[in-house]
Amino acid sequence: MKISKLLPVVLSLFFTLAVAAQDKSKKRYIKVPEGYLMVLLQGDSILKEIETFAKTENIPSANFTGMGFVNMTFGFFDFKKKAFDPKEFKDMELASMNGTIAWQKGKVSVHAHGVVTDKNFNAFGGHILDGTVGTGSVEIMILVHDQTLERKYEDYIGANVLCIDKCK
Repeated sequence: MKISKLLPVVLSLFFTLAVAAQDKSKKRYIKVPEGYLMVLLQGDSILKEIETFAKTENIPSANFTGMGFVNMTFGFFDFKKKAFDPKEFKDMELASMNGTIAWQKGKVSVHAHGVVTDKNFNAFGGHILDGTVGTGSVEIMILVHDQTLERKYEDYIGANVLCIDKCK
């Protein structure tokens, strides 16, 4: 076999082993004066890591922003069906992600939207249903609020809404 054919296989194997060897138990965030800075690595589940962070640090509520490289599933909410129409995007750059952390029935509730771009600078976006870090990393800045905020299901909309007044 020619070295030119073998080299991509060897590099791919090395890269796969390097990713598999990364320490998944390693803390993914640090406290900074403005809140927390989170850095996620290839293969990390973005929403799961934010949820785990909120539980671990007992975050009352927060807003966050992020950027990086991702594989992302967006949803567009169909109000007639009261459900998301999903669409998956692979190997994209996360140009912008914005979201909130709140609570609903004692569990963390993450709500996020984002915009991704492809190599031709086409942009796609929507409600983030799922996302993993692609090649590289994702950096997330989390701004913590001093009060607990809850999400409440609103029948007339058919969706969860962040409640900021008379929530009980």
